[in-house]
Amino acid sequence: MSRAAIFLATLAVGLPAAAQTPPSQTNAGGAATVQSHMKSLGYKDIHDLRQTPDGQWTGKAMQNGVPRNVTVQPNGTTTAR
Repeated sequence: MSRAAIFLATLAVGLPAAAQTPPSQTNAGGAATVQSHMKSLGYKDIHDLRQTPDGQWTGKAMQNGVPRNVTVQPNGTTTAR
């Protein structure tokens, strides 16, 4: 068997594992990771963090002295209302 054929066979065996998506950084560590992420964005007094069934995190925080309802998506995108 040629080296190319061995390489392709090895690659084909490893593809299913490589196709799996690793957990996002905000989901991997739970509430502590989400809180740290929010702090890095300038939020303070973060509380009432809860994870929704679809993997988002919701909670309340202060941003520039204004109370906000905050949502953090699994990919880290943060929205404040």
